[in-house]
Amino acid sequence: MEQQILLQQSRQDYIDLIQLTDTHILSEKGETFDAIDTMLSLQQVIKYAQANIWPPDAVLLTGDLVHNPERKAYKRLAEILQTMDVRVFCIPGNHDDPELMRKVMLQDNIYAEKVLQFQQWTVLMLNTYQANTHAGYLHNDELEFLKEQLNEHVDKYVLICLHHPPVSIGSPWMDKMSLKNSDDLFSIIDQYHNIKGILWGHIHQEFNGVYNNIQLMATPSTCVQFTPGTSVYLKDNKPPGYRRLKLYNSGEIKTEIIRVPHRNCIPV
Repeated sequence: MEQQILLQQSRQDYIDLIQLTDTHILSEKGETFDAIDTMLSLQQVIKYAQANIWPPDAVLLTGDLVHNPERKAYKRLAEILQTMDVRVFCIPGNHDDPELMRKVMLQDNIYAEKVLQFQQWTVLMLNTYQANTHAGYLHNDELEFLKEQLNEHVDKYVLICLHHPPVSIGSPWMDKMSLKNSDDLFSIIDQYHNIKGILWGHIHQEFNGVYNNIQLMATPSTCVQFTPGTSVYLKDNKPPGYRRLKLYNSGEIKTEIIRVPHRNCIPV
């Protein structure tokens, strides 16, 4: 598997990225996750994104690609992503099987490169998957990879992407399934001054914060939404969405959450 890919930005002043996350695609047509047809919902999100400013320079798909790690589910997702006519970069989440994901998904415009190189920016895609648990973990080889890349690209701004949240989001039931060794991550991050953002999925809701001048960002799911600030799972009635990020040549990140209007959502 290739680790690195060089990409060109289509805008003069910034890189335009879209994050899609927690798509939870199921194997059979009409199957639902908490009464949401995840395939239909993803199609609505993609259609809405394509109706606005399109194409981005890349799409980041940050985990829980499928609900159950089955070949047919990955194949259904790949068929949808292949219609986007833009490069899509995938990392696994706790619902995924990383090996099966790569075996089925990686074709045409779908990639699993861990390093996206732009002229002024490096985007690092980290794998926090660990088997038999919904929580995340950065194993030693992943931490070493992070250090190597940060040392190699000290002259560029850096965006780090992963699936699990490295900080508390204020929902006790979700915080139990966060990144379990976030201290290891931040002990590395604290040694560098060119990291501008950390981006993740998993929590099915918007999150924006700051850590030592680093933007912390999480994004709603393309399907089911989770209510913020709860001690147990509670479905939110907000519509699905995605995040748009502009990575400026100056090192600034401008970002927004874009949700599909309720009128555009087709109920199951």
